[in-house]
Amino acid sequence: MAVVPTEPVSIVIFGGSGDLSKRKLVPALYELHLEGHLAPATLIVAYARTGESDETYRAEMKAAVAEFARIKPLDEEKWAAFESRLFFFRGDLTVPKHLADLKTRIETLEKERNAPGNRLFYLAIPPSAISPVVKNLGDAGFVYPVDGGPWSRLIVEKPFGRDLKSAQTLNEEISQVFRERQTFRIDHYLGKETTQNILVFRLGNGIFEPLWNGRYVDHVQITVAESIGVEGRGRFYEEAGILRDIIQNHVLQLLCLVAMEPPVAFEPNAVRDEKVKVLKAVRPQTPAEILMDTVRGQYGPGAVDGKPVPGYRSEMNVHPMSLRETYAAWKVHVENWRWAGVPFYLRAGKRMAKRVTEIAITFKTPPIAMFRRAGVTQQAPNVLVLRIQPDEGIFLTFGAKVPGAVSKIDPVTMDFRYSQYFGGSQPEAYERLLLDAIHGNSTLFARRDEVEAAWELVTPLLETWRENPPSDHPNYEAGTWGPEAAVALMARDGRRWRRP
Repeated sequence: MAVVPTEPVSIVIFGGSGDLSKRKLVPALYELHLEGHLAPATLIVAYARTGESDETYRAEMKAAVAEFARIKPLDEEKWAAFESRLFFFRGDLTVPKHLADLKTRIETLEKERNAPGNRLFYLAIPPSAISPVVKNLGDAGFVYPVDGGPWSRLIVEKPFGRDLKSAQTLNEEISQVFRERQTFRIDHYLGKETTQNILVFRLGNGIFEPLWNGRYVDHVQITVAESIGVEGRGRFYEEAGILRDIIQNHVLQLLCLVAMEPPVAFEPNAVRDEKVKVLKAVRPQTPAEILMDTVRGQYGPGAVDGKPVPGYRSEMNVHPMSLRETYAAWKVHVENWRWAGVPFYLRAGKRMAKRVTEIAITFKTPPIAMFRRAGVTQQAPNVLVLRIQPDEGIFLTFGAKVPGAVSKIDPVTMDFRYSQYFGGSQPEAYERLLLDAIHGNSTLFARRDEVEAAWELVTPLLETWRENPPSDHPNYEAGTWGPEAAVALMARDGRRWRRP
C-alpha cells in the first residue's frame, strides 16, 4: 500500500487479549507500523478483563506477532519501536468506572506524546457486550461531536445482530452515541485485495462489462468453503450457524460486488448505494419457496487431507443432538434489468473438501452448434472464476481445438495469479481496513441500511428453518462438498456445482 500520512490516533481495542487481537489486529497494526502508516504519536491500548501489565501484554503480543504477522522473521529493533506504542488496561466491559479510568489513562498518554486526542475504538467483543460498551463510552465522555476538533470512530465486528429486529435495535443503540459517519461495521472480506479487485476487473476493462448481464451470463456461483471445523467455537456456532456467520455478511457482500451497477463515483456512499440496491432487488421468497431453494447441512465424521476428523456433534460445547447448520446453499434471483432470469447460487460450508472462496460466472453457450458436422456434439461453457482465497487470482476457461485431424474442442484456461505477477505477500485485509478507518474512509465498511437490508433477506430463512427443523442431520461427511440435497438443488435446473 502507498504510504499516505495519517493523523495521530489512540486505538483502543476492547477484547485486546482475545484471539482476534492476537491473530489479526495487533499483527496488522505491526505491519502498518513497519510500512510507515502510523503517525509517531499513535498509540494502541488493549482493554481486557484478564492481564497484568504493559510488559506482560507486550511479551504476549510479541509471540503472537512472531507467529501470525505477514512479514517474517520478527525484527527485534523494529518490534522495540512498535511495542513503545502498546499499552494494557485491565477492566470489565460493563463497569462504567473502568471506562472513566481508561479515559484518564489515555489522556495522560496522549499528553505525554503531544497527541491531538483522536480515538478509534475497536469492539473485538461478544455481540451482547456491544451496546453496554457503547453506552459507557458515551457516558464517560469519550466520544467527540462529528464536526470540528478531535474525532472519535467506532469499529464493530460481525455478527451485527442475530436477525432483522436485533440489528435494527443495535443500530439504534449505537446511533445514540455515534453518528453513522463515525460507525464502521467491519467485514474483513471487503479488505481482501482480490475482493477489492472485483470492481476494478469489471469496470476497468472494456471487454468484460458489456458481457456482465443476463444476455450473456447463464448463472453465477459464489462459494465460501472451509476445510476446518468450528475450531473451538462450538458455543458460538450453536447460537449462530453458518447462515448468520458467513451467508448474511461475507457471501451477500460478494453478491453485491458482482451484481451492483457502476457507481457514479468511487466514494463511500455512491458505492454503498449501489450495494443496497442489489439487496433490495433480490426476489422475496415464501416459506415454500425457501424450503425449495435452500439446503442446510451438518457435517458428520470424515477425513480432511487424509486425517480423520470428528463430526459437528462431537465438537466441544456442541449439543450431542444439535440441529445447527454448518452448511447452507441458497438460490436467489436479482430482479433488475441487468440480472433478470439469471440465478445466483450461494453456498458456504465447514469441513468441506478444501478451503476456497470464489465467484464463478458461467456464460451461455453459443446458440448454434457450428461444428456439429465436424463431429463436435457439445461444448463446455466459458467460465470466469474470481478466486478470493487461497491462490488469489482470475481464471477464464474457453474452448480450443485439440491439435490433430479429428475435430475436438477441449476447455483450456487463462490463469492470472496475484503471487506470480505482483510477487511477495499481499497486505492482510485488516491492514487495509484499519488504515481506512484511521483515514475515515468508509467505502469498504457496511452502512446501516445495507446491514438491515441483508438481514431482511436472511431473517425469513431463519424463521422458516426454525419452523421446519431438519430430520437428516448430520447429512454430509466431513471432507466432501456438502449434502446430496445441494447437488439436487442444482441438478433440478440442469446445472451442477463447480469442483474448485
